[in-house]
Amino acid sequence: MKKDSKTELPKEAKVKMRTKSSSPTKDVNIKNMNISGIQKILKNGGIGVFPTDTIYGLIGSALSKKAVRRIYKLRRRSFKKPMIILIGSLIDLNIFNIKLDKRLKKILNKIWPGPVSIILPCPDKKFFYLHRGIKTLAFRLPAKTNLIKLLKKTGPLVAPSANLEGIPPAKNIKEAKKDFGEKVDFYFNEGEKAGKPSVILEIKRK
Repeated sequence: MKKDSKTELPKEAKVKMRTKSSSPTKDVNIKNMNISGIQKILKNGGIGVFPTDTIYGLIGSALSKKAVRRIYKLRRRSFKKPMIILIGSLIDLNIFNIKLDKRLKKILNKIWPGPVSIILPCPDKKFFYLHRGIKTLAFRLPAKTNLIKLLKKTGPLVAPSANLEGIPPAKNIKEAKKDFGEKVDFYFNEGEKAGKPSVILEIKRK
C-alpha cells in the first residue's frame, strides 16, 4: 500500500485568511436534525456542510453532475483534482463499475469503516466528471452512525473539506459560514471538529 504524501508549508509561509461572510445563514441543530429533509436536498442536487468522522465536509451527491460542479466552483477547487467519495457500504462500489477480488475485499474490510480513503481504478468514461481523466477515485467508508444512515438514503457523496482552496479546513460552522455564507443549502452544526483529513492510500493490484 502506498501512502499519499503531501508537502507541508513552512511555519513562516503565508496562507489565505477567511473573510467575514456578508450575510449569515441559519444552521440546522443536531437536536432537531431532519435527515429526510437533508436527503431530499441532496437528491435534488443540493449541497451543504456536514460533519464527517474526521472534519466538516462540503457534501453533495456523487451521482449529480450539478452538485459536483457546484462544489468545485464554490470551493474554487482545481477541476483537475478529483474529490473523495463517501460510501455507505462496499456494495456502493458497484455503482462505479469497480469490481473487487477476494484479496482487495479482505483488505478493505480490515481498513473500513474508518478515516482512511482508498484509491481504486475507475476508468469508466461515464464518471469523467468525477475522476477528471485520472481514471482513479478515492473512496471512504466512514465510521459515523448518522453519516452512514444518510449515505444509505442518498447513495455516495462527494465530501471535500469545508473550506476554500488553500485555506485550512473549517473547525466549526462559524468558520464554514465565513467561506460559504448562503451559497450552500444547509449547515449541520455538531460543534467543534478539529480532526485531521483522512489518510489516502493506494492498493496495488497483483
